[in-house]
Amino acid sequence: MNQAISITMLDGVINRTIETVETSKSQIFEIAENARQEGNSLKHDLHELRQEIAKVISKVDELELSYRRARARLVLVSRNFQTYTEEDIRIAYEEANRIQVELSIYREREDNLKKRRNDLERQLRTLEETIERAEKLVTQMGVVLGYLTGDLSKVGEALEEAKQHQLMGLKVIQAQEEERKRVAREIHDGPAQSMANVVLRSEIVEKMLKNERILEAQMELHELKEMVRLSLADVRRIIFDLRPMALDDLGLVPTLQKYIQTYEDRTKISVDLVVFGVEQPLKSSVKAAMFRLVQECLNNVEKHSGASMVQVKIEFQENTLRLVVKDDGIGFDQAAQKAKGGSYGLLGMRERAQLLEGTMELQSSPGEGTKVMFQIPVKF
Repeated sequence: MNQAISITMLDGVINRTIETVETSKSQIFEIAENARQEGNSLKHDLHELRQEIAKVISKVDELELSYRRARARLVLVSRNFQTYTEEDIRIAYEEANRIQVELSIYREREDNLKKRRNDLERQLRTLEETIERAEKLVTQMGVVLGYLTGDLSKVGEALEEAKQHQLMGLKVIQAQEEERKRVAREIHDGPAQSMANVVLRSEIVEKMLKNERILEAQMELHELKEMVRLSLADVRRIIFDLRPMALDDLGLVPTLQKYIQTYEDRTKISVDLVVFGVEQPLKSSVKAAMFRLVQECLNNVEKHSGASMVQVKIEFQENTLRLVVKDDGIGFDQAAQKAKGGSYGLLGMRERAQLLEGTMELQSSPGEGTKVMFQIPVKF
């Protein structure tokens, strides 16, 4: 009875804590979004200000040249008063004085614009720091929420298991939050920005049509169509990265073939996919895990190996699925890598294989490329 009451009380405390953390997370996210919007506005103002400064500097250079010429003219006229009249001297003096005044005005304007530019740059740096701090806080709160929202039905067992797997659980939750943040950034910097641009340029087209600038409107609409097409491609790529729907529709091998083709087009790295045996129906979780293992291996090749060719071998054996990814890159010193604490990507792949009750083996040395081998038990 006391244990039930304690768990109920603990559950109530945690629920109230969760509500507070969720509210704080939303508020911090809103702060980050407002700062990001203000930052975009500042970037636009800064861009226009820099263009204006360039024009003013060009005008100052032009006036300085004109002033030197006017001064030279004034000296010439003043020295040769037998040749030139007093009217000529007066005109030369007034012209030099006029240019000098205009030059002073533009120099002062240049100084003011540069001060304003420096202020905007400082404000923008401050906003970017605010956004970065807010994103870190949101990620940390996501980790906290991940723990707080766990199953409390067996508190004792959960605490004991948490002690044993605390580090692994923390990494998984952090990876999830980082992935969500990455997807959010991709959507914000890609489709979201494009859609905002579409709205803005649609208003421009509307004004062109009102002013009967038909040809310009048609050209603008053509560019808008291309922009929407590119945004659609970005959205499809993001969806594919999150969960390739072809895995469920076509199976593991055809999905990998499609992914590898896109990978080769993007990276210019040749990938040879070799399949032994006949593909058998796999559980959705196994297909997704195998796809992610190949994806992570190829991402590591692109980022670190400097390879020009990769071989991916998949072998369907009885009750076992074998995967081998081998590249001809620069390789690395495994002992030195281990001494540094290991690669997070390699640790993630090893943990993913362990979750499937499988094994991962790594072979690499400087100048000899890298070979990663997985063996996953499956039931067809």
